[in-house]
Amino acid sequence: MNRSQLRYLLEHYRTVFEEEQQFVAEFLDLVEDPLAFHRERTAGHFTASSWIVNKTRTHTLLTLHKKLNKWLQLGGHADGNDNLLEVCLNEAREESGLTSLRLVDRTIFDIDRHLIPSKGEVEEHYHYDVRFLIEAEMDESLTMSDESTELAWISFDMVEAVVNGNVSILRMLEKTSRSEIFS
Repeated sequence: MNRSQLRYLLEHYRTVFEEEQQFVAEFLDLVEDPLAFHRERTAGHFTASSWIVNKTRTHTLLTLHKKLNKWLQLGGHADGNDNLLEVCLNEAREESGLTSLRLVDRTIFDIDRHLIPSKGEVEEHYHYDVRFLIEAEMDESLTMSDESTELAWISFDMVEAVVNGNVSILRMLEKTSRSEIFS
């Protein structure tokens, strides 16, 4: 995937969720920015993440993010790489140690624009997060990165309590439960 393929996927991205529909135009505008995939774009930049689920769709892998102190999906900065699918898979491997990761679909699973608070010398900015659906084996051992305080498979029925109402995670959970995604 490159910048033009990302543009194509965004142009054809369809969602029933109103908040995502509002993001699409902003994401398409950002694709045109030469610094879109770089942290140096201080107003905001692309990130990529994985909604990792087990094969039977009963659990998701979440990390307690050290800097944000929130349970989140695994992911991170593009750091100049315009192949967000590659970024997503690399971040998932680095943050979990999993080798059984399998892309369910090459299309975008979810998009979200969220504000990252200032910390140290890094100013408040937006992450334009492009998310892909990934499957992994739950019996494989996990290796936590230094970006996490905890890393755990969370059962779907516990996700809402763990993420404290994080709308974007609850949206991905709802998408996972829709049968059309897997048909």
